Amino acid sequence: MAETAYEGLAGAWSADGRFEDGGFEDGRSEDAAGVSAGAGGAPRRQPAREAAARTYARALPVVPVRARGLTIEDAAGRRYLDCASGAGTLALGHHHPVVLEAMRRVLDSETPLQVMGLTTPVEDAFVTELLRTLPPRLADHARVRFCRPGGTDPVDTAVALVRAATGRAPIVTPTGAHLCAAAEACCPSDAGKPPAGVVLEPVRSADGVLPVPDAWLRDLRRVTAERSVPLIADETETGVGRTGALWAVDHSGVTPDVLTLSKAIGGSLPLAAVVHHEDLDGRRTGSDRRAVGAPGAGTFRGNQLALAAGAATLAHVREQRLAEHAAALGGRILSRLRGLAAEFACVGNVRGRGLMIGVELVSPDGAPDGAPSGGTRSDGIPSDSAPSDGNPNPSGGIPSVGGPPGTGSELALAVQRECLRRGLIVALTGPDRNVVRLLPPLIITEEQTSTILDRFADAVQTVDRRRGGHAPPRRAHAAR
Repeated sequence: MAETAYEGLAGAWSADGRFEDGGFEDGRSEDAAGVSAGAGGAPRRQPAREAAARTYARALPVVPVRARGLTIEDAAGRRYLDCASGAGTLALGHHHPVVLEAMRRVLDSETPLQVMGLTTPVEDAFVTELLRTLPPRLADHARVRFCRPGGTDPVDTAVALVRAATGRAPIVTPTGAHLCAAAEACCPSDAGKPPAGVVLEPVRSADGVLPVPDAWLRDLRRVTAERSVPLIADETETGVGRTGALWAVDHSGVTPDVLTLSKAIGGSLPLAAVVHHEDLDGRRTGSDRRAVGAPGAGTFRGNQLALAAGAATLAHVREQRLAEHAAALGGRILSRLRGLAAEFACVGNVRGRGLMIGVELVSPDGAPDGAPSGGTRSDGIPSDSAPSDGNPNPSGGIPSVGGPPGTGSELALAVQRECLRRGLIVALTGPDRNVVRLLPPLIITEEQTSTILDRFADAVQTVDRRRGGHAPPRRAHAAR
């Protein structure tokens, strides 16, 4: 599929973030453009049919009809480079041949597509491949538990597991405040007892793509081991090579007691699992064994097509050394994007690891959404005066951009829309939604990387010019 630039749509963005379609910029009607009524009218029908939850479809007026690799084609024949990757589910991009072939083999073999609690050759192949990729000290003593294929279900299952194993209830999830303190703060004693477990994302994606420093994570592992507190690494989004290592904890050399896995491990299909040390399984007895199964139980755990696609994805990432590829290209992307922070005042901190990157948009005084101006360290840990994970947007929802964008969230939304006009799909994240998140597939090429960077830089320049941009002041986020 050849790559072409997106020419943009005529129309306007409404105050609630929806696109009011005005046809194509060259004046063609949908029929003249060859767009079917079914596909072309979908964005207009959606608000009347679906709940008003914030979704990609409401923010991005794209009706995809086909896709391959990094490229999506919409109902009008326009093509986009996809740097959202289904929120990280598409490690190999759209319709990768090895994934399609794995699914075809299952379909052609007449293997049951949905079984629950039964071991199949497809499941055995997936578990075998998964164990090959794990940190050796975990792989040698690992137990794999499949659970419902939702984003939070693996963590729920892991929490139930460690509670049953330890006989304790409290769970600690480190926040920005914890990361600014000693690791001991994550293992407080409640009535003389430590918590049942500590749950940590190696890169805090929803908080604005904030990598946890390796040294701090190693210190946390030391403290949790000394106090017999299971460490749960939530690799739902960071796993399968995304951060430049097969698992994000590999960067620090830390071996957790539990890994929670989802998104990319299904090879584009819904799949979730929890990998834990056998000691946690062995310490449970009787009623504990039955109780811990409840949070992760579900009809659709262990779907055979997802297991086949996941095994093919894991094998391809490992054999083609795509984690190393992600590390190399991710470093290049970070370097180029950090150059934008020195050039444009609206670009704040640029952070990430591998092909999991966040670009913070800030108001002219350096604050994300009217918060106090201040700095953010280059490792993504907030300073005391200006936490990079921000304060909740007091206005709520998606802000209007009728005039020149001002707050960080408005700037980020404007950059996202300008990217779309240039054929680039990006997502927004962070509590204030003022961080543009780039999650390109691991198969991205050097040429595609250059195209993405050029389009993103052009989008930022356009937004900066619209708001009356000026040379950035010397502030903490500009120092690298």
